[in-house]
Amino acid sequence: EEYYFEQHTAYHLTGCVFFSRKVRGSFKVCSRSVIFDPEDLSEPILKVCLSIILKSLENSGNRKMNHTRPCCCSVSCSWFQVISIKESSVIAPYRNDRGTRKLTFQLEVWSKTEDVVQTLLQLHRASCLERLGDQTAMIAANLQSRLARTSFDKNCFQSVAEKPHMECAVEMVMPLVSNPGHVCITDENLYFQPLNGYPENVILIRLHRIRRIYKRRHSLRPLGLEVFCTENDFCSDIYLKFYSTADRDEIYYYIASFLENHVTEHTAESYMLQWQRGHLSNYQYLLHLNNLADRSCNDLSQYPVFPWVLEDYSSPQLGALRPRSPVKARYRGMPEPRFLYGSHYSSPGYVLFYLVRIAPEHMLCLQNGRYDHADRMFTSIGETWKNCLEGATDFKELIPEFYGEDSSFLENRLNLDLGRKQNGKLVGDVILPPWAADASDFLQKHKKALESQFVSEHLHQWIDLVFGFKQRGSEAVAAHNVFHPLTYEGSIDCDSIEDTDQRIAMLTQILEFGQTPTQLFTSPHPQRITPRFHNITRSPSAASPVSDEDLSFEDLTEESRTLSWADMGSLTMVSSHRVHKEAVTGVAVTRDGDAVFSTSQDSTLKMFSKDLAAFQRSMSFSNMALSSCLMLADGKTVVCSSWDNNVYFYSVPFGRRQDTLMGHDDAVSELCWFDERLYTASWDSTVKVPPPCPLTRGVNTVALNPAGTLLASGCKDGTVSIWDTGSYAALQQVHCHSGNIHRAAFSPDSRHVLSVGADCCMKVTDVQTGMVTSSLRAEEEQRCFCWDGSSVLCGGRSGDLLLWDLLSSTVTKRIPAHSGAVTAMWMSDLCTTVITGGEDRQIIFWKLQS
Repeated sequence: EEYYFEQHTAYHLTGCVFFSRKVRGSFKVCSRSVIFDPEDLSEPILKVCLSIILKSLENSGNRKMNHTRPCCCSVSCSWFQVISIKESSVIAPYRNDRGTRKLTFQLEVWSKTEDVVQTLLQLHRASCLERLGDQTAMIAANLQSRLARTSFDKNCFQSVAEKPHMECAVEMVMPLVSNPGHVCITDENLYFQPLNGYPENVILIRLHRIRRIYKRRHSLRPLGLEVFCTENDFCSDIYLKFYSTADRDEIYYYIASFLENHVTEHTAESYMLQWQRGHLSNYQYLLHLNNLADRSCNDLSQYPVFPWVLEDYSSPQLGALRPRSPVKARYRGMPEPRFLYGSHYSSPGYVLFYLVRIAPEHMLCLQNGRYDHADRMFTSIGETWKNCLEGATDFKELIPEFYGEDSSFLENRLNLDLGRKQNGKLVGDVILPPWAADASDFLQKHKKALESQFVSEHLHQWIDLVFGFKQRGSEAVAAHNVFHPLTYEGSIDCDSIEDTDQRIAMLTQILEFGQTPTQLFTSPHPQRITPRFHNITRSPSAASPVSDEDLSFEDLTEESRTLSWADMGSLTMVSSHRVHKEAVTGVAVTRDGDAVFSTSQDSTLKMFSKDLAAFQRSMSFSNMALSSCLMLADGKTVVCSSWDNNVYFYSVPFGRRQDTLMGHDDAVSELCWFDERLYTASWDSTVKVPPPCPLTRGVNTVALNPAGTLLASGCKDGTVSIWDTGSYAALQQVHCHSGNIHRAAFSPDSRHVLSVGADCCMKVTDVQTGMVTSSLRAEEEQRCFCWDGSSVLCGGRSGDLLLWDLLSSTVTKRIPAHSGAVTAMWMSDLCTTVITGGEDRQIIFWKLQS
């Protein structure tokens, strides 16, 4: 919480004035202290807090300027405290020297001594004010005065042809500090020039290299802007804090308009769709969500947060931390506003708890020059998880480094003296789980666990808690996910607090004790679409160490084998037969596969013998088209729907019409059968099974999930409806197509509904949330399909069969089939035989060959 204003080359003088020892270094003027950083690395860095200086700083000899005696700047103190840092270039706790002492510094450029002394006098007066708020206000006024007296040096432009667009004062945000200066944006580059020349005189970012930009909230205000020149890294190229939202927004929109042909501005929903379809890994998706939720590696109070994915790091368990009963009991007895957890799952202290071995100076800065007590240091991954799971005050989540490539944060490579625990053991490298050979091996296996099928199927639950609808409100209470009110965005307006001391104290508490991410989703996050037969991953178990083989083995169950038709080889035509006078509308097959029934717009039901390769029967129930057919479970009855509003039952053994059901006021479009119940869809806007389900417009298609508990219907107006077959209540009604829906069907796991329509689109709808999680646009209208949850075999208007990979949104195979649109498709339970029917009046038999 200090500003670094300026630096000057100087000498630290020890001994008397005329016979002194000179140590050359950098004299740094900060808002609350002066620092001398010697060039000799064996000498310590000296820091003196301005608030403890006894009397005004002296300017020895400056008023005479006789050039025979160098100008010196002296500080005198009683009960003096000089903080010595990094002695002999060793990173260690600071050493405090106390007593009465006088420090003398000689600036290399004598003429600047008077200005430096006046600056120090101003800052000293600020540090001596009683109220913290008055101190802060005076320092801020000093900073703004400095910024107003300076401007960006346009001699730093890369080209004389550059056209400046805007310049303003900003601060560059880095962990624990903000560096003031000026930003300038031109038609080619973004520049930042720090007031103090650190870390370099000018930082340059070429606009054409920028790939992502994010608006940020900083100190609970909409003032931040973060710029990335990479697609997936979580460390940005620069993070700027503006003094006005208008300035921030102007530069943001200038960059956005410049890049509109180079980058795409993503939303949480667009990233979610990419993740659902497998275009983003779990790791990449979490990084993007953290970015959108204002988490940044440059802001330790809002550092990216990642989940625990292994319980005890021995057996699989997603790491949404479970509340303990004493915490819940405290919540019930607490006055409003109530909360379950007094601490947060992410804060600067928690971040540096993990990173102390690679960022020890940050930890010392945060902890007033000391490391934490050795027994509270990060010494064991297993112990840390145990404390989070069983303790009443520790709820920390993980950080991205646990799933990265650099293992140095787990190893004490700098040989830091981090203390000795009560059991006598020195704190050194982090103790790893027994199944990890070393730190690199741990990260490799830990990242594989993050990408495992188990985590992929449950990650949305953790997202609901941290970024989603369970983050706040009644859902958070029900999920035992309530933290201190000050950790939530919008819980308090610091600018409305009139008492400056109280406002600063409140802001400090918010920054130091953690902030909840910006809420990205207000409805349940859908589950990932995961192939059930690819990359099935085991998580480490307590019984045995983890090996690479354990983390990538293939475990195809009988159920998943029947779904793996997309990988079984080529689809080969066996035979084709013209059986009707008009387009085929439906195909049904007996249980033994010997007889194939087909319906057509020519109003006939026909039976074809596969063994004899010949027609055996032809039945006509009315003079209007038959729209579909299905075989009942007994294998003896075929049910046909007709445009004459009726449903016909045909007995296979007796070869005649068995019954007629007159149930609709318009054409019956499709049929489903489950557990002795017939479901019929009609253009009269109903799906009938007592009682009927009223819909908005004519129903073209209807489908049941494998368990028969859910029913999906597709309407002429483009609406997909999902129903509970027990209560006949509508669970979801999603308008996802711009026209007729030709076909809808559940995935094998009943989590999603795929629909195709006249708008040439294929849409995947999440059953739980009603959200369209995937949308593909084909070159032509698709009329029918079969799918396994990730791959789709569909028939289009051109007559070709297309094999789509939903995860990559690509056509992996195109097979010429019919000379007209493919209008009907049937697939065997073992996924070895496919029968298609088309407008060309043919039925074609296909074989899937391994």
